[in-house]
Amino acid sequence: MKEDNKNKINRRDFFKLAGAGTLASAAALYGCSGNKNNGDSESAALGEIPTDKMTYRTNPNTGDRVSLLGYGCMRWPTRKRADGNGDEIDQEAVNDLIDYAIAHGVNYFDTSPAYVQGLSERATGIALKRHPREKFFLATKLSNFSPGTHSREESLAMYHRSFRDLQVDYIDYLLLHGIGMGGMEALHSRYLDNGMLDFLLKEREAGRIRNLGFSYHGDIEVFDYLLSRHDELKWDFVQIQLNYVDWRHAKEVNTRNTDAEYLYAELTKRNIPAVIMEPLLGGRLSRLNDHLMARLKQRRPQESVASWAFRFAGTFPDVLTVLSGMTYMEHLQDNLRTFSPLVPCTEEECTLLEDTARRMLQYPTVPCNDCKYCMPCPYGLDIPAILLHYNRCINEGNVPQSSQDENYREARRAFLIGYDRSVPRLRQANRCTGCGQCNPHCPQGIDIPAKLQEIDRFVEALKQETL
Repeated sequence: MKEDNKNKINRRDFFKLAGAGTLASAAALYGCSGNKNNGDSESAALGEIPTDKMTYRTNPNTGDRVSLLGYGCMRWPTRKRADGNGDEIDQEAVNDLIDYAIAHGVNYFDTSPAYVQGLSERATGIALKRHPREKFFLATKLSNFSPGTHSREESLAMYHRSFRDLQVDYIDYLLLHGIGMGGMEALHSRYLDNGMLDFLLKEREAGRIRNLGFSYHGDIEVFDYLLSRHDELKWDFVQIQLNYVDWRHAKEVNTRNTDAEYLYAELTKRNIPAVIMEPLLGGRLSRLNDHLMARLKQRRPQESVASWAFRFAGTFPDVLTVLSGMTYMEHLQDNLRTFSPLVPCTEEECTLLEDTARRMLQYPTVPCNDCKYCMPCPYGLDIPAILLHYNRCINEGNVPQSSQDENYREARRAFLIGYDRSVPRLRQANRCTGCGQCNPHCPQGIDIPAKLQEIDRFVEALKQETL
């Protein structure tokens, strides 16, 4: 179904779908100035975390009892290699995070061959191997984005490598990764013409895949096409981007995206469980500007700003799990409090979040979700760090439009100092050559070189005071 023909859900249907009020169980990131953002540092709320209160959802197709908080393994902590040659995953930290998560009821772990520059599956497998296999559900993906991996031979090699790196003999949840990126042409090249979808269906029959689904980004034609074949393919689950901004304003964030309201409704009518990615919209919903943050804190002063976004995503009854890429223990602890147990959003709170979304959209942030698919840059740029610093400064009002702005001096200083603290100078936007190697890998469809050049021009204008 095309975007302009989709069935909209009215306000009453929204709360019917969400089940608001009816469910029984119910970053330490740096701001523009380079100081800790108070809106995020308060995320580790006080209070003991229960180990037996996690909210669970049951997969209607398999009976799996899945924790509503799922662990996204895209952003494992890293450290400098002993030989000084780049970074490596901090395996000890990963082990500690996974141990703590499992002890507090988390049992769904989502990784990919593409995460952490190809290192996530191995690190995740090492950590999970230390636990009984029945203690967790493992999700990974066939991430054959690059044209060089579209062939059946290369796709099969990637699939079998996942089993070896994860040290398992079956995958609980296997996804066709990034469906919609590249449109129908890419779908045919990656999964249909090379026979890989048929192969994965046979692997499910053999039990080496317990649940087969796909994650969706981009072209709605591909999403609708795959759902139109549900009676034949019998998707066990689908992963979509859902948060209180993308619920009804996805195209205002990125014109290539589709409202989560539509995506969720299409899954619900087919009884397909939804796995949620980007509940924080790439971290932006944990870093609201001071005014928006104050409105939420007034309602629930003891809870983090991020918890509002997680509660919103978890409120929908057909959501199986909500993924969060928890790099630090304080992020994990805060999310555990939110889901142990979940207190669903009320109708009044959903109205407040809709108003928050509308106000957020007045700020022209870059739709970067910090997935790092654009990395590594062949010229050494830290692309996500540049874009996220720019977004933080916009949210904090530190992107002056003119030297006539009332707070021009303060904003100029905050942007420039924060930029040097967030991004080493040899990795800043002025190093971009415009090669475009990053663009095909961005699931949000950002023209990354154009945006980097725009930011570089802005930085130079600030330095020369020529705004």
